[in-house]
This record gives sequence, C-alpha cells and structure tokens, in this order.
Amino acid sequence: MSGVEHSPAIAQALTEVGPRLKRLRTQRGVTLAALSEATGISKSTLSRLEAGQRRPSLELLLPISQAHQVPLDELVVAPEVGDPRIRLTPQRVNGNTVLPLTRQPGPLQTFKMILPATRCEPEPCTHEGYEWLYVLSGRLRLILADHDLVLAAGEAAEFDTRLPHWFGSTGEGPVELLSLFGRQGERMHVRAKPKAREAKAREGRAGG
Repeated sequence: MSGVEHSPAIAQALTEVGPRLKRLRTQRGVTLAALSEATGISKSTLSRLEAGQRRPSLELLLPISQAHQVPLDELVVAPEVGDPRIRLTPQRVNGNTVLPLTRQPGPLQTFKMILPATRCEPEPCTHEGYEWLYVLSGRLRLILADHDLVLAAGEAAEFDTRLPHWFGSTGEGPVELLSLFGRQGERMHVRAKPKAREAKAREGRAGG
C-alpha cells in the first residue's frame, strides 16, 4: 500500500485533483455554499480539497461527481497504463463501412467511411444538420442541389443538409472519407472546390 501511495505518477495525479475540482466548479458558476448543500460536505473541507490541503478520497469525490453530474474519472485523471490503443468496431450501414470516431454524444459527430464502388446511383435526401466531408482516397461524387461535383483525395466540402444531397463513388472504385456531421448551426469553416472545376473556372474568366 505504501508503495502505491508514494508512486510519483499517482502522487502527481492526486495533486491535480484539487485545481480540477475548483476549475469545474467555477466554470459552472457554482459557489462553495451551493456545492456544500448539494453534497453534504462542509465548505471548509471543500475549500481545503480544492487548495490541495485535503487528500481526495472516494467519500469526498463521489458526492461531488454526482452533484456536477460528471463521471468520477473526469475528476481524477489516472496515469496512463497498459495498451493506449483504442479498438473501434466498424459498422455496416446500407452497404457502407462506417467507423464512428466520436466516443461521446455531442453537437459534432465524426465518422470514417468507406463507400463501395457500387454506391454510385444518386438518391438525394434532405434532413436537418450540417456536414463536412474530407476525401482520404478514391474519387467522391457529391450531388448538392443543382451541383454535381467530383472530389479527389485531399479535397473537402461542407454543406447544409437541408439541401437535397447525395454522395458516393464515381463507380471507378471505393472511396474512403472522413465525415463530420453536426446539428444545424454547428459547422466546420473549411471549403474546397474540385481542382478540375477551379481550373475550368479560371479558364472561363481568362477567356471572358
């Protein structure tokens, strides 16, 4: 037990608990008095805990985590041990391979997608939200309202999903891409046009 208590990594993790508790409380605009009332822990104990003068324990941290409605591991960030790799499970959705990269619910969700070459028949749809696409490999066909675009690897597009839209393969092969989807108002501020269309637009301006 004494070996664990004197472990430098664990001692450092415990030292960081107090400032983390104070930061969480102040960010939420909660007073020591209000937190004391919610947890049953005295204001002096809470103050000493935040100042690092009181050793954190489960008896203290559990009521605080419940009062703030956050997981206990957000209050105590333990030293990293073991295998740091995250094993994500791909899903099959309408013939596409979809790998969710966002591990918690939130306004923005991120996916890695692999669209087969057979996904090439446009079926435009509309729904609430905003989407950002980045092509990793292959050629992505994007139909957005009256626009019919082809994006190559390294190109990106963003659009309001309330517009009729569809994206898939050009039929030449599979497409690998990143997709960030957010509810209305949540957007990425990155835009890119297909290089071929940019060149054609420049030629048109030069010819005019």
